[in-house]
Amino acid sequence: MRDITIGQYYNTDSVIHRLDPRTKIVVTLIYVITLFLARNPFVYLAAFVTLAAYIKISNVPIKFIFKGLKALAILILFTSVMTLFTVRGTKVLFEWWYIRITEAGLYSAIYLALRLTFMIIGSSMMTYTTTPNSLTDGLEKMLGWMKKLHVPVHEFAMIMSLALRFVPILVEELDKIMKAQMARGIDFKEGNLFVRIKKLIPIMIPLFVSAVRRSNELALAMDARCYHGGEGRTKMKPLQYRRGDYIVYVLIFAYLVGMIILAVKF
Repeated sequence: MRDITIGQYYNTDSVIHRLDPRTKIVVTLIYVITLFLARNPFVYLAAFVTLAAYIKISNVPIKFIFKGLKALAILILFTSVMTLFTVRGTKVLFEWWYIRITEAGLYSAIYLALRLTFMIIGSSMMTYTTTPNSLTDGLEKMLGWMKKLHVPVHEFAMIMSLALRFVPILVEELDKIMKAQMARGIDFKEGNLFVRIKKLIPIMIPLFVSAVRRSNELALAMDARCYHGGEGRTKMKPLQYRRGDYIVYVLIFAYLVGMIILAVKF
């Protein structure tokens, strides 16, 4: 459970950490969008090089990143295997009984695994290099125009920030509950799939109660500090673009154009 690092902030100093949160949100959105343009190895190679350079500049350890990816490896593997056996093509590589693996299915499974991996790592880099408060301010600033449509932008950004903040807290709480149940003699590795699922019931109920209790405590703490939404609130540190942000915008839009050309030409 402690291997889940998604949603956590890695405190270090780097050029990426000092960027405006709005810049990092835009970079993440463009990077994820370009992954859906990938239809050939050249596009995936460009996405890999870009992500590797981004990680290198951010000073976030590779071990820390793959530590969080390990928890989602089963999901990536499952979706890739399903794609391998379900996508049909003209050139058959292997066939036995109802199982058929085609060249198109093999390429689709490989591309899907790479796409999911790059998407998870790329999205996680935004939370690794941005504090929840900065992320809230960035989302609120970017979606500020929606206030004219009477959309509660501040509340929406606050909910997103609190959800990210609760991920490591609930993971730690889940780890404590599982260890407490193991101390009482429950072995979560014994039995078939249905038996293991049945053993999770004594874990999910106290985890749900703990989440509700923490949410109630957070609400009381916010109310005690006279928090009543974003109406009339001011920022102690207003967001301002710097030269590095403009440079990153130029680079990311050049990356977008390059990915479109690679996707169309090849």
